[in-house]
Amino acid sequence: MTILLYILLAAAALTTLYILIKGVVGMAQGKDLTGMRSQQLMRQRVMFQAIAIIVAILILLLASGRS
Repeated sequence: MTILLYILLAAAALTTLYILIKGVVGMAQGKDLTGMRSQQLMRQRVMFQAIAIIVAILILLLASGRS
């Protein structure tokens, strides 16, 4: 169970990093004049950050329950 949570945590963190880089590159290119794409990427980043935090909390709860 914890191995699955570690994999989910790594996936959520890497996805967050990918979306962050994609947003920074998009802003640097200046193609998004309305800002709609930037807003969409920001929402996705916040969602995956929340998932990563929830999974990290679950890992910590499982670890403290084993002691």
